[in-house]
Formats: sequence, structure tokens, C-alpha cells
Amino acid sequence: MGENKDILFEKIDRCGVITLNRTKVLNALSYDMIAALTPNYVAWDQDLDIYCIVMRSNDPRGFSAGGDLRALYDLWKRGDIKTILELYGTEYQNNWTLEKFTKPNIALIDGVVMGGGVGICLFGTHRVAGKNLKLAMPEVGIGFFPDVGASHFLSRMPGQCGMYLALTGRPVDQADAYYLGYVTHCIDADKFDAITKALCDAQTVDELLNPMHEEPGQGEVQRIQPVIDRIFGADSVEAIIEGLLSETGETADWCKACASEISKKSPVSLKVAFRQLREGVHWDLEQALKMDHRIACRFMTHDQLFEGIRAAIIDKDQAPNWVPKALEDVGDDVVDAYFAPLDEGDLQLIDPFGTKIGPG
Repeated sequence: MGENKDILFEKIDRCGVITLNRTKVLNALSYDMIAALTPNYVAWDQDLDIYCIVMRSNDPRGFSAGGDLRALYDLWKRGDIKTILELYGTEYQNNWTLEKFTKPNIALIDGVVMGGGVGICLFGTHRVAGKNLKLAMPEVGIGFFPDVGASHFLSRMPGQCGMYLALTGRPVDQADAYYLGYVTHCIDADKFDAITKALCDAQTVDELLNPMHEEPGQGEVQRIQPVIDRIFGADSVEAIIEGLLSETGETADWCKACASEISKKSPVSLKVAFRQLREGVHWDLEQALKMDHRIACRFMTHDQLFEGIRAAIIDKDQAPNWVPKALEDVGDDVVDAYFAPLDEGDLQLIDPFGTKIGPG
């Protein structure tokens, strides 16, 4: 099994323990980190001594800030699009691997978790959130789209909450993450060591976690959901923004702040994300991941993602030059192209525990 200093794999008694250890960059996921996951899950699946898997972070600030955007930008500057596409294919395969893994798979999450960091924990059996959780899918803000199967899980959230999260990129706290189904248990992070030790001793997962769970109360998204459902249920991004700007009463300021945030995102990304969520409710996870790969390949054909990374991460001027600049200039034909079949066919997803998924 592969191991490097950025992601540690240990067999401790009856448990496989994965520790995200790239603390200098808040566990931003490198290609090597993502590629190491599937082989270890396959080995642990075959190990009869292993009862469950625990994934956790060595960084007290958070679980994972998502993909390594600076490394992605460097690959693009070198013209190495092939490696970028291999990275995304590997990442989506890992999402599918986690979905097909049958042993208890527990993520202990606190602080920041975004994008690809969501993808390495969401498809496990148990997701334990500490009180400082801040979870987001902020991709439209860097000229990309909510991937790692987001069209599947966001579109199945209560009401229009998934659409709200996709278009704004806003984080949710522990309470809303629990309400929306992102996490299964709310337990203080100071108990994570004790949980890990108990699982290494092969204590039954639900019998361990259920009594430790503390109801988190109501978060902002749950409280304001009637407004979210009414506005974000509109039939276009433009209509959503219009609805936000037209809102009056006690939620008017909140709505105007949402509209302001959305207006700063990539128009192409917003319209692709909108289509994803409207159609994603009809896709299973396999279809969603294959569609993610189609869309990711299309985003590599223009510079929007890398302009977004430049503005947010490289130059940090927070002033991306989106092309086109206006939502009304992104026609249906432009969006259609992102979802169209690839000439080389769809990503082939493999069940590494025995079954190859059929043709793409």
C-alpha cells in the first residue's frame, strides 16, 4: 500500500486509520493523496482483521480545504492538461470506490471542509461533525462547478437548499450540515481520539456514536428555508437573482447579500451548476460522476477555472475576468456543450471490490 507524509495509512488493531497530514495547506488534496486512497481501501477490504475505517485530520483548523488549486494551476501553465484530466478521473473513481466499500467507513470532521474534501468523506457510512464545522461547495466562485457527485447529493437536499448552496458557495455549520444530511452525527472534536480508540477496539459503530450524538439545534439554512425554497425554485439563475433583489421584509438584507455574492461568480459556472441540480435529481451517483467527468473535461477547454484560481489563489486580487461577463450572454447552446457526450466516451467507473461497471 502507498504511503507518504501527506496522507498516512495505519492498521491499528481492528481499524484502518487514514490521517490527512498536509497541514501547511489545510490538507489540500494532491494527486498523490487522492491516488493513494483506492489501493488502501481495496487492501483493507480484503483484510479480515479490519473491522472499519476511520479518516481524520492532523490539522486543528479543519479536515480539508479541497483540491490543491495551486498545483492544478501550475499544471495548466505547463500545458499539462492530460495530467489534470487524469487527476479528475482518479478523484471521481475514488468517490465511486467509497460508495462501493462495504465496511463501516467513518470520517471525523471539524473545521473547514470544502470541495474535494467533501468528496473523500461524504460517501462513507458515518460522518461525525465537530462544533466548528464549516462545510462548503464553493466551486462556482473559481470558475468551476460543484463536482465529486454534488449534483446527486445537493439535488436531494430538502427543498431548494442544494441549489442555494451550489450558487452561493456559502458554508454551512454543524447544525445545517446535520439537517441537510451532510453529516450523520454531531460530536465534539475533543472526543475524536476516544472514538478512534474505541473503533480500533472494534466497538460497534452505531452503539458507540449514537449515545455521543448531541442534537445541534436549528441552523440558518433550516430557519430560512421557506425563503430559499420560494426564490431558488425559480426556472433560471437570472430569475433567482431577480427574486433575491425583489425580496422585502426581514429577510431582504439576507437576500440582497446572496444576490451580491452570486453576481461575483462565473456566469458559465452558475448556469452549468443550475442545470446540474435541476437534472441531477434524476441521476444516480454513477451517472452524476460520469457527468462530472464530461463537464470537467469541457472546463479544461477554456481558461475560466484557471482565471478563477489566479484571482483567488495566485494573485489574490479577487477580481477574475470572467468570459462572458454577463449571465444573459451564456446561452443554452453554451451550457448544452458542457453536458454533451465526449468523443472518447464517458469515464469508466470500476467497482474495485469485484464488478466492472458497464460501458459509459
